[in-house]
Amino acid sequence: MTHPYENLESRAFWRSAAAEPDPLAIRGVWKPKFAIQPDDPVSTAGSCFAQHIGRALSERGFEWCDAEPAPSCLTPEDRQRFNYGIFSFRTANIYTTAMLRQWMEWGLGETAPPDEVWKENGRFFDPFRPAIEPGGFESAEELLLSRMATARAVRRAVKRSAVFTFTLGLTEGWINREHGYVYAACPGTLQGRFDAKLHAFRNFTQSQVLADLTAAFDMAREINPDIRFLLTVSPVPLIATASGEHALVATTYSKSVLRAAAGEYVQTRDYADYFPSYELITGAPFRARFYEDNLRSVTPQGVAFVMDAFFRCLRETHDLREPVKREKKPAEKTQDDIVCEEDVLAQFDDG
Repeated sequence: MTHPYENLESRAFWRSAAAEPDPLAIRGVWKPKFAIQPDDPVSTAGSCFAQHIGRALSERGFEWCDAEPAPSCLTPEDRQRFNYGIFSFRTANIYTTAMLRQWMEWGLGETAPPDEVWKENGRFFDPFRPAIEPGGFESAEELLLSRMATARAVRRAVKRSAVFTFTLGLTEGWINREHGYVYAACPGTLQGRFDAKLHAFRNFTQSQVLADLTAAFDMAREINPDIRFLLTVSPVPLIATASGEHALVATTYSKSVLRAAAGEYVQTRDYADYFPSYELITGAPFRARFYEDNLRSVTPQGVAFVMDAFFRCLRETHDLREPVKREKKPAEKTQDDIVCEEDVLAQFDDG
């Protein structure tokens, strides 16, 4: 061999790997570092696209970890309405790694959750889960107990899981200037009232994203040394940006930072891997075919393509046991049931 490029596989060259094949026939996009067996408990968290992963695992007979199950008295419709069974714990979407680190700190006992609540028209809303309870909580006490229940569920999920899957969604977030904690959404959009003296915009950098991701997962491995991590990046563009940039530019920045942080994290850790769902939707060979007309929502065909690639790559790289037949969950969700609190920002677009 005269140089390292001489005997590379065809998957290493753009022409033969991406430009010439039928996009739907592209193969070898992922070589999983570790197997995920059907009986390995897998937790899912992160932005909206992460909801597809949990659903796909359940549908194929894998053990999706539900660490905060709905009360048995709720109907299937109410379970969905009250945001049970969407992620492995009832945090709703966790869009930033700063928010992930915060929930890990609360759940694993590193810090106590703050006591901030928002009151509107006699009802109480959680600044860290503003849409979790339709119509709000009856009292601040009920809200704080519910928040703590979710924090405990985070701990249960970490302790139970063989694999923790996290989908990175955004770099933009809002913090409390006085205390430094991170909100789930900009105060005043879903609930609460915006106060420029109290609430500050943050567009997290690559180093900040990586630091928060590392801290969150280090905490998880302290209580479960065998846990492994699978990272993905959401292919869903920003619905709005407070950065002052054009939405296209802001989206490119955000996804580039998240992809770079995820890549750097997994490079030197054999217990962490990256699955390229982002590339399978946004990559040039696919020519935006997997987006709805709004160029933001991923079509059911796109989701199916990504998840088929996920399970195919697992089978091609590792010997997988046959999935155990599991009882189907009562209310199978459709594409329209994906919960994205960020979507509320669309109502402020008067252009």
